[in-house]
Amino acid sequence: MITGLDHIVVLVSDIGAAKTAYQSLLARAPAWQNSGEGADRVLFTLDNVTIELMAPSGFSVTADRMRALLDDQEGVLASLCFRVADIGKMHRRLERVALRPDPVAEVESSDAVTDAVLHWKRTRAATELTRGVRMFFLELADERPKSVATDIAPIDALDHVVITTEDSDRAAALYGARLGLDLALDRSHQDWGQLMFFRCGDLIVEAVRRPVAGGDAAHDRLWGLSWRVADIDATRARLIAAGLDVSEVRNGRKPGTRIMTVRNGTCGIQTVLLERSPKPAD
Repeated sequence: MITGLDHIVVLVSDIGAAKTAYQSLLARAPAWQNSGEGADRVLFTLDNVTIELMAPSGFSVTADRMRALLDDQEGVLASLCFRVADIGKMHRRLERVALRPDPVAEVESSDAVTDAVLHWKRTRAATELTRGVRMFFLELADERPKSVATDIAPIDALDHVVITTEDSDRAAALYGARLGLDLALDRSHQDWGQLMFFRCGDLIVEAVRRPVAGGDAAHDRLWGLSWRVADIDATRARLIAAGLDVSEVRNGRKPGTRIMTVRNGTCGIQTVLLERSPKPAD
């Protein structure tokens, strides 16, 4: 019933600074901006996902809750919002698998720049039943506008979102059996622990288990993002020219991939860029 990952919410302390940072990182312009209900929002929409930057605004229960979640950090990954084709069917499934969804709500948003309006229907699973990861499910009435490129070698799409877990069996049950995502890979290695890849549209939800002393076995954590680029060397050169601190390009664990780490300019979000080698022609 889930057709893809619609968007990821990143809570940030300063919406203006975060907007500037992600314009530079992505080399794309915001696709949507609005304010209301205790928050300022800036959205960047790429080929397969939207990243929603959200900062507390004013003084309200919602704004205070966001400030508590930020806890003086520059930014945190806050929630996953899955796209569904039929919100009614998804709501019934969430009830059947005991994830206690909120009643379906109809939501409207208007863009502060263009006055365009978007509508969608949304529900949320109970966070205490999704191992501490906030999850929303929405059915959009219309597609969001895309973020236009503003420089060479922009970031094109999200490759995977990384979630850390101390209980891989329960994480597999949640993302696979209960949410219905396809488990494409389950691999363990003594150096980097256990990796599980769940297909979600054309990107991957990656659950990583690296046991640590004193870890929280009951709660998982949104950990980081891996963005997809067409030419990693050109993107690296662009980011260095923009003043960002980046690693050297190295081979990824998956054959045919090259990756690099972005060490700043991400609002504190763990960030990797990935280039896939073209598939050989038949």
